[in-house]
Amino acid sequence: MSKVIHEFNDMIRKLRKELFGKGPERIHTVFVENMAVTTLYGNLTPTEIFISSTEEGRDMVHSARTKMIQDVYTVNPPDGMEKLVGAKLVHLFSDIKVEENIAISVFVFDKEIAGKFNVH
Repeated sequence: MSKVIHEFNDMIRKLRKELFGKGPERIHTVFVENMAVTTLYGNLTPTEIFISSTEEGRDMVHSARTKMIQDVYTVNPPDGMEKLVGAKLVHLFSDIKVEENIAISVFVFDKEIAGKFNVH
C-alpha cells in the first residue's frame, strides 16, 4: 500500500473515531480517476450493534451514520486530506450495511488523483 493511501486511511479512521467513539477495524482504499473508494469494516460500536438488533434500530443506526458522515465532510473535510491528494473534495457518497458492519465511502475530487499514487 502506498504511503499516501495509508495516510488517507488514517485520516478517515481518526475522524470516525472522534465522531462515533470507535474507528473502523480495517480500511481498504483505492484511487480511481478523481475518486477515492474506501471500504470500511468493523465500524459499529457495541451500543450501535445492540440498537441494530431490530429493524427499526438498524434503520436508525443507518440513517444516523450516513447523514452524520456526509454532513461532517460537507462542512469540513479532514485536516490535510485535500493537501495529501492534491485536489479539492467536491462530493462524498457514503453508505453502511448495518447487518454486515461494512461501510463504503466514495470521495470525489475536482481533478484526477489516481495517476499520482497508484503503483502497478
